[in-house]
Amino acid sequence: MASRSHRRPPRPRRRTALVSTAAVAAAVLVVSLVVALRPGGEADTVRAGGTPAADTRVSASPTASGPARKETPEPKRSTASPSPSAATATPSARRSAGSRPEPTRRAAASGSAPLAGRIGPGVDHDGVATHYDAADGDGACSFGPSPDMTVAAMNTAGYETSKACGAYVLVRASGGASVTVRITNECPSPCAPGQLDLSRQAFAELADLSAGEIRITWSLLSPGTPGTVSLRYKTGSTRYWCGIQAIGHRNPLARLEVGTGGGRRQLTRTEYNYFLSPDGTGCGGPVRLTDIYGERLTVEGIAVRPDAVQRTGVQFARH
Repeated sequence: MASRSHRRPPRPRRRTALVSTAAVAAAVLVVSLVVALRPGGEADTVRAGGTPAADTRVSASPTASGPARKETPEPKRSTASPSPSAATATPSARRSAGSRPEPTRRAAASGSAPLAGRIGPGVDHDGVATHYDAADGDGACSFGPSPDMTVAAMNTAGYETSKACGAYVLVRASGGASVTVRITNECPSPCAPGQLDLSRQAFAELADLSAGEIRITWSLLSPGTPGTVSLRYKTGSTRYWCGIQAIGHRNPLARLEVGTGGGRRQLTRTEYNYFLSPDGTGCGGPVRLTDIYGERLTVEGIAVRPDAVQRTGVQFARH
């Protein structure tokens, strides 16, 4: 709203100036009202242009941490009969600020996912399911041992440089049986597009292990209550170089950005599911996560503590 002038009009020297002074004052008042009420006349209003996504901000506790994970130089991958994959539990955090209105969530409720990759929502994929020994559930996504062994490896086309990591998928067999799995691994060639390599535990929910391979249909899910999102810095991370990983997100992660002081910088995603800042930009600063539906979560207070799982206390919306 336009602000009024606090300058006092000059005092009239003669009575004959009173009428003209009153007329001038009235004219000034009319002009002020027109300026204040005109469309787009908010002098102090800042609009977020072209950003339909909500930005939920939280502050994570710098002391919250999970078990340290021994780094594996080469992430393991499924081979349609051997290799791991999984996710880790998370520690604790406190919410520092409320959420702003989220038009992105409303748009996403219709099923749209503008940032989705090959395995976006609302699409049924046909393929085959095989099974492998998932061991402790660790795999190419570098989540670490999984408490739930209903996990799976995504074919390379769908894995999409780890974009599928953490996605929940509903797998249906032709006989009517179904199982929900979390993508924690990659299944390279000879795994074909559409193929899922399931852990033995997951495959057993659909058919006898002796079947070896079965026809399936599968689709992306946005599950009910998978807990909250956590962040982890990679082994060797400092304020001069770091890798950051998100764990436990309900929906597939599209982007990870860090604060730079003058804005934000999007980090590059690796095949082993870490986002790297090779020059240290943003290491230890605010981290903004964006899911495939465009919803954003900004987390502050995550210290550069390699291999420590630090809980944020927030989660993406269900779709």
